[in-house]
Amino acid sequence: MAYDIADPKRLRRVCTLMEDHGERLQYSVFLCDLSVAELAELEAAVTAAMHLVEDNVVRIDLGPTYAAAAIRQIGRGRCIPADGPQIV
Repeated sequence: MAYDIADPKRLRRVCTLMEDHGERLQYSVFLCDLSVAELAELEAAVTAAMHLVEDNVVRIDLGPTYAAAAIRQIGRGRCIPADGPQIV
């Protein structure tokens, strides 16, 4: 999971939630190995702590190796690259 929170107070709240549920990989990126119930609990707590118009949280479920990663956004939407190969 990764977050982009605009307000320092909300940032601290969301960061604490992430630290309680996962391992920090970078400043705002966390690796979380959660059950379905734990994930639902974390997403509900994060949604309650953030401002949905200003803030953004992205969950990337790596899932099985044979399937594409599932991406879910909470809050302000971001442009996510399309699936599959791209020529730039």
